[in-house]
Amino acid sequence: MEYRADPVIASLEMSEVKSDGGSVEGDDDYESLPAHASLYTHMTAGAVAGVLEHTVMYPVDSVKTRMQSLQPDPKAQYRSVYGALKRIVQTEGLLRPLRGLNITVLGAGPAHALYFACYEQIKLSLSDVIQNGGNSHIANGVAGSVATVLHDAVMNPAEVVKQRMQMYNSPYRSLYDCVVTISRTEGLAAFYRSYSTQLIMNIPFQAVHFMTYEFMQEHLNPQRQYRPETHILSGAAAGAVSAAVTTPLDVCKTLLNTQENVALSSAHVSGQLSGMVNTFRTVYRLGGFPAFFKGARARVIYQMPSTAIAWSVYEFFKYFLTQHEQTNIQELHRNSMKTGTT
Repeated sequence: MEYRADPVIASLEMSEVKSDGGSVEGDDDYESLPAHASLYTHMTAGAVAGVLEHTVMYPVDSVKTRMQSLQPDPKAQYRSVYGALKRIVQTEGLLRPLRGLNITVLGAGPAHALYFACYEQIKLSLSDVIQNGGNSHIANGVAGSVATVLHDAVMNPAEVVKQRMQMYNSPYRSLYDCVVTISRTEGLAAFYRSYSTQLIMNIPFQAVHFMTYEFMQEHLNPQRQYRPETHILSGAAAGAVSAAVTTPLDVCKTLLNTQENVALSSAHVSGQLSGMVNTFRTVYRLGGFPAFFKGARARVIYQMPSTAIAWSVYEFFKYFLTQHEQTNIQELHRNSMKTGTT
């Protein structure tokens, strides 16, 4: 992604006028977010945002996975997120809600780097075509959908391992044991068994997510300045709406990832469950229509702060890194002016 220096030089000249005692009409507390940040900036900001998002909210994600179990052990039936966390800590240890966090962190960094960089590039290109450079909801939705394909290609194997280690009475001793056992008993294809389902879930999730975030920004922050409170509110709203809409697909994805033996046996499923249609039938057979919304509250509670964290961290680092790039360009400009070169 090309970084343009002309607006930077213009902003430098304006800042120099202000520092000399002049004033610029319409000056604000926050500076505008960069319209054209570099690829490095998007990838770095995205990686940091992804790691923090998953790390901070990981205990709630562990609860969500367990609450989506279709045939849970009697000792793993929970009424609320807080009650579940309390019981898990009391009966299984303080660090149990964090089990599987290491593989999530390893996957989240590169996955979100690709995710945000791809989104920004495609959004910019499509907006130029559709809306002549303005905000386009179609461009936002398409960009989010395409970015999801790359994100999930990296993140899906990590999701499989993570969710198996999160389940109650998980038989795996460690991350390595989980990866090796799945590879030996189910083959490498097991790490992508839920990929199609993940895409079917995440493409509408991310389309709604990005459209909602950009819509909220249009109303709360029309000048697109760096305003942390608007990024937090917009991110939380985007997470809540998209999570609620796609919960049934998330339940199916969890069943495909975990391959719950008790649930599949009670549904008379032999071998490994695969395929979206078979999964929908199995979920309905095990719990009827309400089963598709198991863990919905935990999912919304997880996604609201998660997306708020992701967007606020992403926008901060995008702003911070771009300011650093601008400083370097300004120094080059000053040096060139001193030496008389262009």
